Formats: sequence, structure tokens, C-alpha cells
Amino acid sequence: SARRLAMTMLGNGLSEAKHYEDALTVEEAMFSMQQRLGDSESNTLVTLGNLAVTYQALGQLEKSLSMKRDVYSGWVDLFGEEHPETLR
Repeated sequence: SARRLAMTMLGNGLSEAKHYEDALTVEEAMFSMQQRLGDSESNTLVTLGNLAVTYQALGQLEKSLSMKRDVYSGWVDLFGEEHPETLR
């Protein structure tokens, strides 16, 4: 959707500018919206992966690692262990 694309671009831009707290706010809002509206599992996993990277940039390493594990498990469930998305 156009809203998801706009939020993705905003979150990515904020991260690239090292405005991680602001990026986190956008990414959390997007994740919440995706869950509420029932977005595809793959789109939700991408957002969760972005959140994990942002938490890592903020020094919240345990939270980041936990999310990265959830993302990996989600890709394995969707595509299997050898799929490029799983291995990324």
C-alpha cells in the first residue's frame, strides 16, 4: 500500500540519517499497523527485521537479537531453511 511504502521510506531515511529514536517510532507504528490490518507475513517480517536493526543501532542488543531470531524463525516457517530470504 502507499501508506506502507511511505512509512518504510521515512523509517529508512531516518535510520540513514542516524535518527534512530525517530526511526524506531515510525517502525513500531508500521509494525502495529501491519498486525492490526493483517498484512502479509513476509511484509511483517521485513518490518520486524528493520526494528531489530534499529534496536541494535540504539544499543539494545538483547532485544535486537531476540527479534532477529523471531525473523529467522518466521522465514524458516514461510520458505524453509535454504530460501534466500531465510539465509539473508
